[in-house]
Amino acid sequence: MIDLNHLDDLARRLSALVPPGLREGREELQQNFKSVLQSGLSKLDLVTREEFDVQRAVLLRTREKLEELQRTVAALEAELGDGAGTPPPRH
Repeated sequence: MIDLNHLDDLARRLSALVPPGLREGREELQQNFKSVLQSGLSKLDLVTREEFDVQRAVLLRTREKLEELQRTVAALEAELGDGAGTPPPRH
């Protein structure tokens, strides 16, 4: 999920950028900024850092297994390549 402290900080920064003549409604602007930010971010297809790390670990394990299988296939192909000159036994 999105860290609301970050949104609060960003909303405060945005409200600080408002011209001095409009700062009477600063708290209201800050709340509006925060609501707009939350709404916009909720529409994005985001994952938490924990979900990202889990998927990264799964991908790493999958990549390692793939590399191991590629080495195994290469070794089997090499074995078959050594015996390529002799035809397979017929039954």
